Amino acid sequence: MRAFDATRLYFERAADHIDLTENMRRLLITPRREVQVEIAVELDSGELATYIGYRVQHDNSRGPMKGGLRYHPQVDLDEVRSLAALMTWKNAVVNLPYGGAKGGIGIDPAKFSHRELERITRKFIDGIHDMIGPDIDIPAPDMGTNAEVMGWIMNQYSKYHGFSPACVTGKPVELYGLPGREEATGRGVGIFVLKLLSRLGRKPQQTRVAIQGFGNVGSHTAKFLHEAECPIVAVSDVTGGYYNPAGLPVMEVLRFALDHHGSLGGYKGGDKITNQQLLELDVDLLVPAALGGVITRDNAASIKAPVIVEAANAPTHPDADEVFAKSGQIILPDILANSGGVTASYFEWVQNRQHYQWGINRVRQELDAVLSEAFQRVWELSEQRHVTLRTAAYIIAIGRVGRATVLGGIS
Repeated sequence: MRAFDATRLYFERAADHIDLTENMRRLLITPRREVQVEIAVELDSGELATYIGYRVQHDNSRGPMKGGLRYHPQVDLDEVRSLAALMTWKNAVVNLPYGGAKGGIGIDPAKFSHRELERITRKFIDGIHDMIGPDIDIPAPDMGTNAEVMGWIMNQYSKYHGFSPACVTGKPVELYGLPGREEATGRGVGIFVLKLLSRLGRKPQQTRVAIQGFGNVGSHTAKFLHEAECPIVAVSDVTGGYYNPAGLPVMEVLRFALDHHGSLGGYKGGDKITNQQLLELDVDLLVPAALGGVITRDNAASIKAPVIVEAANAPTHPDADEVFAKSGQIILPDILANSGGVTASYFEWVQNRQHYQWGINRVRQELDAVLSEAFQRVWELSEQRHVTLRTAAYIIAIGRVGRATVLGGIS
């Protein structure tokens, strides 16, 4: 099953609960626009290389479209289309005044020099600058991109449209960015974990956690949960996993990754395991925070964690989701669990429009308030309708987007 088919299936399951008509289903799931652009650049070697960039704009019924830009070898149009739809539902479930979009380039950023990545980024913006902007579609960082890349985007966009810091979020703080934006997705995951544990009657100190993925999201999730006294027993990245049943020294792991360009390769403070073994550990909470599609029908029965919080986008295949629902395992879905990043991006966009910057304490307070409200609504609907948290989140999101679409008029 391709990525967009899986997203559509989750959508259809929720739509069945609210008796959405076939015409509205087609209207809400179909992307408004899909763009594919050629990116021809000269590499440092003098070679002329050509890459393909994508931007899919899924829905704008609730406001300008919003979504990240990722650089990864697996990026293709179907994946970007799926992620754009997820952004529509994510923005709606947290009640941000945005629609959904996503973009990407099918490259491995580790294989390019700093100057090459800048040229690729600027050439990509040359191809899409007339279809993005603060009132149209606002990109943000995602896998393989960072604040510096967002700074390049702002600069290149401004060459066409003048000074416009709100055209992109996730920028460096010194370049009209938001204090706390880098930590926001992982911090949001941590906030949701603590709220979910409280609802389930579990104490953080007695909740053993395994985190697959130790990039920006996974590392900040680990730090937040460690400070909340959750034992982090396993972490992993592309080099593999590291496990200590008594709990890893999280601050030491973070320092190691920082000293090794973000990589855990060579860490000696835990038993070496594979990423697959990490997923199947006997822990209380599993946090997939790496690539999508890592939990499938083939490995779902081997996953022992009673609670799964999806920090990554689309980590769970619909067939695996059904296995968990039947077994009573609880999943906090991606469209809610990792919404801290886009919420902080909204704060940055608002401040850029006002030419005013908040301090880190206010950012954290506002983030907690927005995410707490979203969690409360999803939890209550799940209890009222006796549906999974994923279905409850989709019901809320589809309802908000559907009402906005009808109220705004379709003709």
